[in-house]
Amino acid sequence: MTSRMALVRVAILALAGVAIVGVIAAASLPDAGWRLQNESQIAREEGGPHDGLGRTTAYSFFADVPDLTFVLRRRALHKGATIGHHHQVRDEIYYVLSGAGQMIVDEKAFPVRPGDAVLTRPGHSHALAQTGEEDLVIIVSYSR
Repeated sequence: MTSRMALVRVAILALAGVAIVGVIAAASLPDAGWRLQNESQIAREEGGPHDGLGRTTAYSFFADVPDLTFVLRRRALHKGATIGHHHQVRDEIYYVLSGAGQMIVDEKAFPVRPGDAVLTRPGHSHALAQTGEEDLVIIVSYSR
């Protein structure tokens, strides 16, 4: 790995870490110009999104804030789970925290692993499948 690639990977991990630490703190202060939310308060068991298969755990941070202009979600895809193939209508970023998976973008399949970030653009389609022995844990962010 080149030193530039290593630096980019460290920067991405640092930004993700800052976002996660800020988001999963233990309390919430309404009307203070900021909020803290712990993932244990919002964990929700679901099927795979977009008619995907299997079971997932979704953590939709600040979903109750009506004027928030973006979505930040953590999702754990459990053994065999998928995010179904769907058409993209806005920019969306998937960032892999742990586990292994296979992403399909416009019919092109490729593996994803921790440290990988995938940008999907409007007008394209994609799907994601958990493929390893452990949960595939991702962060997903997109504008509302």
